Amino acid sequence: MREQQEASEDAVMTRIGQAVILLHAGDREEARNRLGAIWSEIGEEGDCLHRCTLAHYMADAQDDPADELAWDLRALTAAEALRGGPPASREQDPAMRAFYPSLHLSLAADYVKLHRPDAARVHLARARAATGALSDDGYGNGVRAAIARLERRLATEPGTGPRPFPEQSP
Repeated sequence: MREQQEASEDAVMTRIGQAVILLHAGDREEARNRLGAIWSEIGEEGDCLHRCTLAHYMADAQDDPADELAWDLRALTAAEALRGGPPASREQDPAMRAFYPSLHLSLAADYVKLHRPDAARVHLARARAATGALSDDGYGNGVRAAIARLERRLATEPGTGPRPFPEQSP
């Protein structure tokens, strides 16, 4: 029974991955449709890792910044639920810790799009604080570089003036 459940969970991640391929190929509408169908199946109470992953990519498939923010908030909520879940789900916590910088970076970018620089700064600070969980590899370096780019952009954003970001200890 456990093996059957694990195979089913792998199938969900495979389907999410297939939708993400469509998204990256530029077919946002089909990606949204497929991710939406999977979301309907797993629901708000489904596996936290599935919800987090799906919501993170569903946000990228949105045309409206407010919808993008709503999906990114769902992703963060699912990640937080995984962190506080039962011991069996905590086994994935190291992988999720490495996902937090990206989750907060996405939220910061959403808030910039929505002209909410103070909220963006909060999430950029959280993204920067979480970078200790990133490896020194392409993914980790890419996320750190994206955080730095958004920090620079926000620091020069008209009407917000340059403001330092809170110092974060490693």
